[in-house]
Amino acid sequence: MRGREVISVDQAAEAARASEAPGSNGVNRDIVNGLTDLVKRAGAISQSIAAMFDIAPSELLALFKLDEVMTMKELAQHMACDASFVTTIADTLERRGLARREPSLRDRRVKNLVLTPEGIAAKERMMQELALRMPWCYALDETERHILLALIQKMLAAGMEHADGGEPVTTAAAATS
Repeated sequence: MRGREVISVDQAAEAARASEAPGSNGVNRDIVNGLTDLVKRAGAISQSIAAMFDIAPSELLALFKLDEVMTMKELAQHMACDASFVTTIADTLERRGLARREPSLRDRRVKNLVLTPEGIAAKERMMQELALRMPWCYALDETERHILLALIQKMLAAGMEHADGGEPVTTAAAATS
């Protein structure tokens, strides 16, 4: 298997412009393929890190999402899962001493999930492991990571109207934007 040649962002853009006809979907296909491969790799790395710490990947995600006091409903929203699933995650994190439930000060019927000192320390160790293994941490320099983050945030901010059946972007409209 031949390794891929590493080229700069400018070189990639120039090569793409030179090789594709206007309105071509080749670059979109390559983006989908690249993102799919990156997501699969990130998922495998996350599963490996979770296994190192003897927790499930969903519990790893919960630890990463818990930066401060958060209701269990808010955590479910941040994790894009059902609130009943967060109850199961909270049970496990609590049993392991990584988090604790406490009543909300605003509404005692609502439960907050809070990282314990042990949970904060475990999260920090997991984040260090993540930084060693995720490709954007070692393959991109600081400036490139900031550009990647800005692009991700821009795409996420664009909303889901197109993905959810909103007005599709035509090839002509995409070429002028």
